[in-house]
Amino acid sequence: MAERWRRDAAHDAPETLVFTHKAKNALRIAAASAEALALGLTPGLALADARARVPNLVAVPHDPMGDARAVEMLADWCDRFTPMVALDPPDGLMLDLTGCGDAATIAADAVARLRDRGLTALYALAETPDMARALARFPSPLPIAALELSEDSSTALRRAGLMTIADLAARPRASLAARFGETMTAKLARVLGEEDIRITPRRLPPALFVIRRFAEPVAHVDHMLAVLEELIAEAADEMARRGKGGRRFMARFYRSDGAVHALDIAMGAATRDPPRVIRLFRERIDALNDPLDPGFGYDAIRLAVPVLEQLGPAQLQLDGREVVDTRADLLMDQLGVRLGRDRIRRFAPGNSHIPELSGYSVPAHSPALPLGWGTNERGEPPARPLRLFDPPHRIEVMAEVPDGPPRRFRWRRAVHDVTLYEGPERIAAEWWKRRDGHKAKSRALTRDYYRVEDAKGRRFWLFRHGLYGREKDNPDWYLHGIFV
Repeated sequence: MAERWRRDAAHDAPETLVFTHKAKNALRIAAASAEALALGLTPGLALADARARVPNLVAVPHDPMGDARAVEMLADWCDRFTPMVALDPPDGLMLDLTGCGDAATIAADAVARLRDRGLTALYALAETPDMARALARFPSPLPIAALELSEDSSTALRRAGLMTIADLAARPRASLAARFGETMTAKLARVLGEEDIRITPRRLPPALFVIRRFAEPVAHVDHMLAVLEELIAEAADEMARRGKGGRRFMARFYRSDGAVHALDIAMGAATRDPPRVIRLFRERIDALNDPLDPGFGYDAIRLAVPVLEQLGPAQLQLDGREVVDTRADLLMDQLGVRLGRDRIRRFAPGNSHIPELSGYSVPAHSPALPLGWGTNERGEPPARPLRLFDPPHRIEVMAEVPDGPPRRFRWRRAVHDVTLYEGPERIAAEWWKRRDGHKAKSRALTRDYYRVEDAKGRRFWLFRHGLYGREKDNPDWYLHGIFV
């Protein structure tokens, strides 16, 4: 954290630097630079005592959120080495390099790049995460502090003459568990590599990814797009081999200074057509508010397909060529890239007979739902309007009899004389959703719907809320929708 603060500071940073927080009604050291640690200014020491030892000490408020963001950025940067990256709070990262090449070469490359950015990095390679963490954070031979036990447990182990991990490994596990608990022996087994608990990556590994690294940074966006097109073609070949396609493609451009530029596109349907994918990536770049800035150049680019899906049935042209994508799919993809994929929406059926709950909007790229809309085989006009008011508008209605159809109603200060009507269509409430303890207050009322037409030919959808005399003495009327 001292190196992050020094790098971000706009002025010459001091060597003797500590970060403070308030604890036990006093300002205490939360972290310190290497120079401050060498002077004995350890975390937990009161700031007043530290200043008495080092008068020229510079104290800065501790910013744990800033440190967490910095570690998150480093985790994004490490995606170039492996998709299996996990956070190891407060200042560490855990990488699973299985199947990614020579682990020692990758680790040395990562450390060298971090040192070039002014960051000190310690690392260790081991067969299990806990063993790697212990070897990276503690000197050899490993002390019992590598188990990261409570202070009481650590003190009890030292009093028993057990100072190192090797001392514990030489003792019978049963006696250690009986005296210090099974938690300690479980941690010991993991640090010794006898038990392997896999890391939990911060992001789910993609189903497919391809990466290209460069010996020298590339500073031209057009060249990077050409490489991206090659990676798309490479991923398409692999998807064809598996007989599947992708609906989302994620490109990551890794800049030499550590910045990561991310571009994502979503498709209306699964595809593995490289020209279509690269065209959408180009449109995505053109729509960016801040153009891609290569800075001193990109040194790696990765394309990932998070989920692979079975391709839908293909339509054949007259000459026998296969056409997977329809014009509607292409249109939704282009609009989604330009406007945002969640802004292009479609209607989906809801599992309810209540009109305002019978449908809702979902992103157009969402997979189809099992429910379907009802159709009228006789070609009659719709029984319900597509435009509904939420909530319904309360209106004044005149009827010949209290439980009869409407003859005249007032809506928005205008009077409408009903010339034609059809109904009622009675819709009962969702009685199974009533709460037994509040039936009197929460009981929903029956609705009687009418399709009506006024003297000017305008059609409306009205309903009477409650059965006259049975559910309510004087039911209210509402305008729920308009036929257009």
